[in-house]
Amino acid sequence: MDTKERQILDQRRKKILMFMREESYKPLMFDELKQVLVVPDEDVEAFKSLLDELEAEGLVFKTKKKRYDIPDRMNLVTGRVQGNERGYAFIIPDKEDMKDIFVSASALNGAMHNDRVVARIKSKANSGRSSEGEIIKILERANSRVVGTFERNGYYGIVFPDDRRISQNILVAKDCFNNAKTGQKVVAQIDMWPENGKNAEGRVIEVIGDAGEPGTDILSIIKTYGLNESFPEDVIAEAEKISDSVTEDMIAGRRDFRNLKMVTIDGEDAKDLDDAVSIEKLENGVYRLGVHIADVSFYVREGSPLDREALKRGTSVYLVDRVIPMLPKKLSNGICSLNPNVDRMAFSVIMDIDSKGHITDHEICESVININERMTYTNVYKILVDKDESLMKRYHYLLDEFNMMRELAEILYKKRISRGAIDFDFDETKIILDEKGKPVDVIRYQLTIANKIIEEFMLACNETVAEHFYWANIPFVYRIHEDPDKEKIDAFCQMVKSLGYSVKGINQIHPGAFQKLLSDIKGKDEEKIVSTAMLRSFQKARYSNLHERHFGLAAEYYSHFTSPIRRYPDLIIHRIMKEYLKNGLSPERMEELNYKLEEIAAMCSERERAAEDAERECEELKKVEYMKEREGEEFEGIISNVTNFGMFVELENTIEGLVRFNSMEDDYYQFIPEQYMIKGERTGKVYKIGDKVRVVLARADIPSRQIDFLLIGASEDENGENGLDIEKISKKNSKAQRKYKKKKMKKINKIRVKASKKRKKSTL
Repeated sequence: MDTKERQILDQRRKKILMFMREESYKPLMFDELKQVLVVPDEDVEAFKSLLDELEAEGLVFKTKKKRYDIPDRMNLVTGRVQGNERGYAFIIPDKEDMKDIFVSASALNGAMHNDRVVARIKSKANSGRSSEGEIIKILERANSRVVGTFERNGYYGIVFPDDRRISQNILVAKDCFNNAKTGQKVVAQIDMWPENGKNAEGRVIEVIGDAGEPGTDILSIIKTYGLNESFPEDVIAEAEKISDSVTEDMIAGRRDFRNLKMVTIDGEDAKDLDDAVSIEKLENGVYRLGVHIADVSFYVREGSPLDREALKRGTSVYLVDRVIPMLPKKLSNGICSLNPNVDRMAFSVIMDIDSKGHITDHEICESVININERMTYTNVYKILVDKDESLMKRYHYLLDEFNMMRELAEILYKKRISRGAIDFDFDETKIILDEKGKPVDVIRYQLTIANKIIEEFMLACNETVAEHFYWANIPFVYRIHEDPDKEKIDAFCQMVKSLGYSVKGINQIHPGAFQKLLSDIKGKDEEKIVSTAMLRSFQKARYSNLHERHFGLAAEYYSHFTSPIRRYPDLIIHRIMKEYLKNGLSPERMEELNYKLEEIAAMCSERERAAEDAERECEELKKVEYMKEREGEEFEGIISNVTNFGMFVELENTIEGLVRFNSMEDDYYQFIPEQYMIKGERTGKVYKIGDKVRVVLARADIPSRQIDFLLIGASEDENGENGLDIEKISKKNSKAQRKYKKKKMKKINKIRVKASKKRKKSTL
């Protein structure tokens, strides 16, 4: 279908929807609609197809009496199901201004996690409770294939989904086992969807491996999220034809920056190097910063097999033990990667920045570059902060540049914070695996000045590009972050108020108010819970073909330009930018891009979410695997959150586990939500966010990714006055507390003995 046909189709869709949204409209049957809208005889079939399409998308609803109407007018809502392992679910409405709708297990009517559905509202939200609904139609199934654990049960088998949000198990007939054995991880194809209270039915189409076998766990997650480690044959064939080096005819017409001193700064393990930086100081004191990005669009042409596969993937996925790249390694680690001492094609942004951080001038151009050094964050930190003599000697000719980078990064950071940008300071986790993929250590990874240099330079570059092409008024893909939902912000403000803080100017939300709060809580016990709650109250950043500001960055213009090897939005705007800079865009090309970019932005946002979920699940899995070997051991941690069912305790290595209230048998504890604390009714003991506590690891359950702790007591402060440990409490209430301590230690010893036996058995 060409652009003109698409436009005609879009106009017809809009006409139908506008007609049905009129206040005077009454639900009409097909023949009545056809007459009212004066549809010519030759267009009747196309009109019927269009109505079917609108119905399939949930924009129009056809009643049992075959009358068409808009869901909003019928007390209906269209959206996606977000399942829960307990059987109930929520519907996330398509309309962003609508709240989530609760659906009980009995009202799901065969819908599964992530299905697109139409639901009828049964009761409106009130007194803090969500609206409740019942699913009446399933528009689109999301789980045609399910990854899970197979169990044989006589003449049939059961697949228990790994994704706990899919609460329905899949039944498998004996002749559909495909040689699967009990305890193996499998991929099941659903042939019959659940209905009338019956389970889904299907067949095993792939056996991944035994549940405990090395690599099976990560492979199961890869299959769950529809990730693909291999590339289609036509994609590999196209990649193989690409030259391994840059030739003179390729660089004709490009700016030659090979004389500039230039480095990449990345993590030790990185192989897909997207970005390089150069810096110099002009005579007038202005910094000239060059951000040089791999010119992937030179090799990946629009509509080619490489391009189609890159769009399908949307992003590279970084799991704990492997990378699933957006592009074949021939490109991602080879000709596109900005490796040192070889010529590379680039797309460069040269920015002049004054001492206040203002970008006074910029240039965007195609270029050819040659990187001097492949630097790591660790080594740059050692040079700038530790003053490591051997490294300073090794990179002596770059020391001035590294110091200039630090100066400029600090200037840019101060400017960004002064305008209100929100800077979350979450530590990252590094998981060390052995050669079999077993986690041998989990450590907290702090971002340093070296990370900040690259972060600030890339942010400045992305903003410059977005603003330049916004004012050029051409089709584009922006990275947007919408203003937070007012109700969520009101709830957040109530929470921080209970902790003694406030957010100013909340009626006219400005990101600077949140940055001020982060500054106030810096280094305090409640820093993590406030930061986490703040982040959860915000919208999620996404890609859009329509310009909106980026709330979190307090940036009016923002895009993703700097990582085209691993993100498709960056690749497509490179293509558009180059086309515009070379020849301009014709009206026909503008129309074509406007039509395509909306769908591309939505696809990339969806693939980004899937990648993040897969990465997070792999990290959680390896953390639980690491702790499984340590059941019965004692740890010190900090209470990171308090809920109505238990306290979350975070260890120094970032691993978090739950102390359930029903395991705290020394007293009955009341949850005081306004102060995010619990208090014992009899003893008056208080546990609150930020308190240090000692815990024993009671259980690390790999299938549920759940870590359970038992509380031993609170850690003493420097003066020994915290006073919440068992020894001190027993002096105040000796008989009851001695009984509790004895019972608790008996329970802890039982856990330790059991864990010891398990470890001993595993070494035999």
